[in-house]
Amino acid sequence: DTIHLYVNMSGNTIPGTSFATIGEALASLPDVPASESGKQFPAPVSELPPVILHIGKGIYREKLVITRPNITFEGTGGDETILVYGDAAFDLMPEGDKRGTFRTASVRIDTHDFTARNLTFQNDSGYGHTVGQALAVYVDGDRNAFYNCRFLGSQDTIFDAPLPLKEAQPGGFKGPGEFKPRTIGRHYYENCFIQGDVDFIFGSGIAWFEHCTIFSKLPGDRIPPESPESEVIYGYVTAASTPQEEPYGYVFHECKLESDCPPNSIYLGRPWREWAKTVFLHCELGVHIHPAGWQDWKKPHDHFYYGEYNSYGPGASPATRADFSHQLTDAEAAEYTVERVMKGWEPQTF
Repeated sequence: DTIHLYVNMSGNTIPGTSFATIGEALASLPDVPASESGKQFPAPVSELPPVILHIGKGIYREKLVITRPNITFEGTGGDETILVYGDAAFDLMPEGDKRGTFRTASVRIDTHDFTARNLTFQNDSGYGHTVGQALAVYVDGDRNAFYNCRFLGSQDTIFDAPLPLKEAQPGGFKGPGEFKPRTIGRHYYENCFIQGDVDFIFGSGIAWFEHCTIFSKLPGDRIPPESPESEVIYGYVTAASTPQEEPYGYVFHECKLESDCPPNSIYLGRPWREWAKTVFLHCELGVHIHPAGWQDWKKPHDHFYYGEYNSYGPGASPATRADFSHQLTDAEAAEYTVERVMKGWEPQTF
């Protein structure tokens, strides 16, 4: 019963099922019934037939919103199938205000049981210091998974939704999730390449990162200091906003953290909200990771939770880590399993 649709930039090749753009293919699907559109958590499995969009080689410059559950985007490779757009937070809107962070997403996934394989999500608007925050993806919903994908951006590349309960400044959450219930979804990333600089994996979702490469990109609009002794911070890998009642936030398992930034210039994370939770297990850390590892962003030290277990590489430095962080024991590390963190959901693994 699976519905197969084909997207090919060269034109229709299979009458009735082939489209020149991804947006056209999505628009061809029937409207989602009201009973399917609500996002209860854990979300019920949809009764709609699964849809697979086979997306051919090409650069698809489209701003996309996915609302139908049970859809798979199947590309031909991360360097061949590229979904890209260029909205940024400092853009001026027609009404005169700035676009803001949460209206910038190149692709917004506003549903459950979405899967993407073998493609790139990109926001190419520019560097965060120049254009503001710019999301490559806005991942909202439950049981959403990504395999062999690339995520390219600068500041705020992946928003792993939902939003925190309240914005720090009025209007700060302007966008599609501002008035939605803050329901927590489970998201899974495997063999992915994720690039950014400041807070480029952030939000309140529960996410597991398996065998991913996390690349902290040197912002091209910033000039490194002439003296190598000068300490300049170029970015933060994560900025979680895990709800207080959730035991797990972001878990990185057997990932590799790389960068073209100077040594000691990137933190593993800082808490966007005070109950942030992020753990790195068996990860290889490059020399770009700051010896302290973590930054507190002036939040209470006894609220957020930052931990590592068996980090290795030149950026692994248990003796110099911030005193509010944790080096997990064997028993503590054993608590972090996909089944437990994902609350019983078992995403497909390769």
